[in-house]
Amino acid sequence: MTPLDLNNLGFKKAPQETRVVVAMSGGVDSSVTAALMVEAGFDVVGITLQLYDHGMALQKKGACCAGQDIYDAAQVAEKLNFPHYVLDYESIFKQSVIDGFADGYLRGETPIPCIQCNQKVKFKDLLKASKDLNAEALITGHYVQRVKGPNGAELHRSNDKSKDQSYFLFATRQDELDYLRFPLGHMDKAETRRHGQRFDLNVADKPDSQDICFVPNGSYAQVVQKLRPGAIEPGPIVHVDGTILGQHKGIIHYTIGQRRGLALGDHNSGDPLYVIRLDPKKHRVIVGPKEALAQKEFAVHDINWLSEKMNDPISCQVKVRSTHNPIEASVHVDFQTLSGKVTLTENTYGIAPGQACVFYDGDRVLGGGWITREEICD
Repeated sequence: MTPLDLNNLGFKKAPQETRVVVAMSGGVDSSVTAALMVEAGFDVVGITLQLYDHGMALQKKGACCAGQDIYDAAQVAEKLNFPHYVLDYESIFKQSVIDGFADGYLRGETPIPCIQCNQKVKFKDLLKASKDLNAEALITGHYVQRVKGPNGAELHRSNDKSKDQSYFLFATRQDELDYLRFPLGHMDKAETRRHGQRFDLNVADKPDSQDICFVPNGSYAQVVQKLRPGAIEPGPIVHVDGTILGQHKGIIHYTIGQRRGLALGDHNSGDPLYVIRLDPKKHRVIVGPKEALAQKEFAVHDINWLSEKMNDPISCQVKVRSTHNPIEASVHVDFQTLSGKVTLTENTYGIAPGQACVFYDGDRVLGGGWITREEICD
């Protein structure tokens, strides 16, 4: 494999004269990324951020950035003979990501800590560390593509849409994107694993990370209870028609669109009920039939824009959840307040405050923002 095959990295100097830092989480993607860069002749330095408690990590399989994963990253670096550093960012990670995650749930939101981690910790601090090491770029194992456009680097979806991670990187700033590179953007996961086997890496068959790294056993409520003791209050489960159907033990146990675990049928029709809204002020969980989840318009805030300014309103496609397919939409963006309104061409279910709405023009990421929590009216 030649450097030109590596997703058009676009360096001016030869690989042997180009130092790069590879962000290593201990998984197969970042390990193969490092191996490909070494093979291509680059001067590689590996960095792993230790983000949370070692003890918790060792008890949780499929995590990243702690415990066994740091060891795995070090083993890859030793095998491929390049320097590897572990930086302790546990305090910053807690302040910037974990605390925000807990507070988001208490506000009745459905937070996405992986985006906050990329935005506030990994890219921000890894970029600074990379530049301090006189590296030409920070290389990651994300499945996205960086394409050279007429106005600078553009962020595009990966070729393998089932592994595409562009939704999680919408908050990447233009100056960060100019410095970043994503060699796996044109590959699928099977090809990445074949490279791992070819390089005889100890992580070649390692399972992908599952769920949120700092949430043991997938219990979000348990984490929030630990971080915010006494903040969980019981309250009523209320049908959208105002009927009180039961009691809950805290709104943090529920998310918009949730059906499983309610153990409630519609009190009129017997049809399944879904979580429609969360009211953190009155500690209410509002439920109703699936059609009550349907939504076409919503507001977004803290927009990050990665394209030239376009005529208002902007016709594009949007994703309102990482697992959803893009939907045609019209987007109004106020570039002064970095807020906006999204109008979808079709009803969508489970749009939740705290989630991201990412704007696309085909495969290109135009930008994105955070879905706001609507005020609940009686």
